[in-house]
Amino acid sequence: MWGRMVVEAADMHYPTLSWSLGRRQPDRNLRATWHHGDTMTDTSLPANTVPLDEDTSDSTVESPEIVEPVVVHTPESLGLELPEDRVLSDELLLSELGETRAKAAELFSSFQRVSAELDNYRKRTERDRAETVIRASQRVIESLLPALDSLDAAIGIEPTTDGETRMLDGMKSTHAQILEALRSDGFEEILAIGATFDPALHEAVSVISGDGEQVVHEVVRKGYSISGRVIRPALVVVGHRPSEDSE
Repeated sequence: MWGRMVVEAADMHYPTLSWSLGRRQPDRNLRATWHHGDTMTDTSLPANTVPLDEDTSDSTVESPEIVEPVVVHTPESLGLELPEDRVLSDELLLSELGETRAKAAELFSSFQRVSAELDNYRKRTERDRAETVIRASQRVIESLLPALDSLDAAIGIEPTTDGETRMLDGMKSTHAQILEALRSDGFEEILAIGATFDPALHEAVSVISGDGEQVVHEVVRKGYSISGRVIRPALVVVGHRPSEDSE
């Protein structure tokens, strides 16, 4: 038969530590008295002993509060020797304060200037990098322009047999794939037919006599641009758009 246990607070003191709070707690001891039949046994248990059936999952650990140190300046810590006279002492402090503010303003101005120079350098670097990429793409595309001209000339031929039709369809497909790949680098064809003649975009090989606004009548060779920059103007025949009076 199991005995009966009675737990009582004793006056005996044993040093115990409370780890949950991180500081020393008052000493106490628990005396356990076991009753087994006519036999009684005393057993001393530490105060921080936790019974097996007690739930300690809700116990929390408190974080120590962080206190910022307060810095107190003294004339000695600032390297100042103040005179005993209060007026002279105030004058010296005001002089030191004025010089310090002037130095702070100068440093802040230098910081602003360096920051602006750094920002300008970053922008200039980005422009130079973009320009390098465009120039590299331009060299590659310019080397492909003769092949594009040959494809344009071949596509313009009317097929006469089924074999020529199939071959023409294959060349058109290849031509479209090349243009699609080049467009990813900003490559574009310059619009010409019916557009107002622009010397920056068009190069006239002949001009049809007439009155009215000059427009592109025919394209002899296509022109191209990359990222808005003309790499080859279009060779065109210039005509005239009839005015409203002439109509």
